[in-house]
Parts: sequence; structure tokens; C-alpha cells
Amino acid sequence: MKFKAIFAATVVAASALTAAQAVQAKGEAVGVSWSNFQEERWKTDEAAIKAALDKAGLTYISADAAGSAEKQAADIESLITKGAKALLILALDQDAILPSVQKARARGIPVIAYDRLIQDKDVYYVTFNNVEVGRMQAREIYEVQPKGNYVFIKGAGTDPNADFLRGGQQEVLDAAMKKGDIKNVGEQYTDGWAPENAQKNMEQILTKTGGKVDAVVASNDGTAGGVVAALKAHNMVGIPVSGQDGDHAALNRIARGEQTVSVWKDSRALGRVAAELAAGLVSKQPVKTEIFKDGSKHIPQNSILLAPVPITKANLQTVIDAKWIAKDEVCAGVDAAKAPAACK
Repeated sequence: MKFKAIFAATVVAASALTAAQAVQAKGEAVGVSWSNFQEERWKTDEAAIKAALDKAGLTYISADAAGSAEKQAADIESLITKGAKALLILALDQDAILPSVQKARARGIPVIAYDRLIQDKDVYYVTFNNVEVGRMQAREIYEVQPKGNYVFIKGAGTDPNADFLRGGQQEVLDAAMKKGDIKNVGEQYTDGWAPENAQKNMEQILTKTGGKVDAVVASNDGTAGGVVAALKAHNMVGIPVSGQDGDHAALNRIARGEQTVSVWKDSRALGRVAAELAAGLVSKQPVKTEIFKDGSKHIPQNSILLAPVPITKANLQTVIDAKWIAKDEVCAGVDAAKAPAACK
């Protein structure tokens, strides 16, 4: 309940579009550039963004880079040409798209880095506290496996979030690693955050270590899915594995005992807050933000950071009560004798 309260308070404090803002912004377009729309969670984000923009009287236009940094740069310029008065960008490679972002800013178009940091002093940043996500992942894995050989399956090397997460994980595990209780036996970035790449990385590590792996700190649910697939091939399902996003497949894996934790970031709230921020910027109204300067370049940026919630077997009911996922989907295929409380 503590995490629920923090989460709710953060969302309420983040941004609330007034009627006056909505009137001033009405009729304008907000462009959204997706890095790769095929991932499950972005569809939920999009629905929330669309709903909030519609409520504000704004038009949603979008483009999907389909995993290409070059296409995303072109997409951003295309959205500008189509009349976007604000841009939400889920960056694939922040450096590759920076020139396009700066073109938008030169035209007076506000830019919001959505969930992934774009390091530019004039770019707003809306995300969850990703360092804390990493801490939560590591805490839950450490609680069930305080000693042994750990593997770290990170996100994409082009995404600053990958290092924010890894930094939070290290904060929690550092003392045990220095003591020798935990040994890092494998660590890999995952190109594009793709599950198939995570699976290949995990397969290579399992081969290298002769299967001597006791826990896997995977940085999101997609990579966790790839890890679990590799573990299944080696009859190792059940060792602790972390993730994040609250993907439906991951929540089912938790209920089935195949994944330990998914740090839930309610993307319905993230999409709504980002859209409300965009509407406020389009209507040139004051918006409430905090300063973020923890990127690799330490550039101060206006930001909104929401609070995540770790979901384990013990509190699966939280996501069911929030109507994030139906009980039947969470509990599909669960062994009745080993079912968590939420599935009974």
C-alpha cells in the first residue's frame, strides 16, 4: 500500500491540465515518435496519450521508426512538416536524433523525451525513476538469492535508461559483491531491448559458465522473457529473474514461478501525464516540473518522474485491482498447488 500511495501522489502532483489550457491548445497537433511500436507496452502508452490529447482538444499524429535511428530522425522532421506543435519522442538513439530535435527547438516546438532521456537543456523529460527501478529489481532478487553467481542482462547500449537501471542495481548489490557473496559471471547489453537478443546473450553466458548461474537481473520484461526461454532450454526455470513494465506475459510468469519480479510502471499514467505536459506547453501555460541532471552529461532538464511499484507473487492482486490485467490472464496455467494468493 505504501508504493500505491507514493505512485498516486506523484501522478496527482505531476500535472493537471486546466480548462483554460485546453481551450488555448484546442485544435493543434502533437506528434509522437515511437522507436519501435511493436513492443507490447507502447500500445498502452499510446492509448493513454490519445485519450489525454483528445480530452484537451488536441490531435494525435505519430510515426514508428521500427528500430531504425535513421528513420526516427526523418520521422521527427516529418512530424514537424505535418504541423506538430509539440513532440513526444521515445528515443532509440538519443545522439542520432539530436540534430532533428534541435531543428524542432529552433522552430519553437517544445520537445518531450518520453520515458528515455534525450540530453538537451531545452528538452523536457517524462519518465519513471529508473534508478529506483533498478534498485527494486536488485532488492527483490537479492531477497530470494543473497549469494551466488549473478548475470546482468541490460537494456540497449544506446538507451541511457540501461545504465540508470544498472546503476540502481549496483547500489543494492555492491556490498554483497565486494564481500564475495555475489559474483558477476556475465553482463551484456541487449541490442534494441529485443527478447531474442537477450535470449542469445543468456545462452552464451550459460554456455560460458557451464550453467552455473543462480540469479539473473534482467532489466525489463522483454529481456526477462528471452532469459526465461534460455533457462527453459537448460531446464533451469525457477531461478530468480527480474524485469520491469508489468507486461502481461511477465505477470503470468510471476504467477507461474518463472519470474520473480516485474517493476510495474503504469504507462497509462505516464502517457496521460506526458500528454498533459504537451498540452500545457502548446498553450504556453506554466507547467510543474522538477530538475533532473543525472544523465551522463549532467545537463539540468525540466522533468516529471513517476514512482514505480515492484510486483511479486505476494502483491499480484495490486495489478488486478488496478484493472491493468484480468485475473484469468495472470493465473493462466498456474499450478493450483503452488498458486499465489491472487490466483486462489
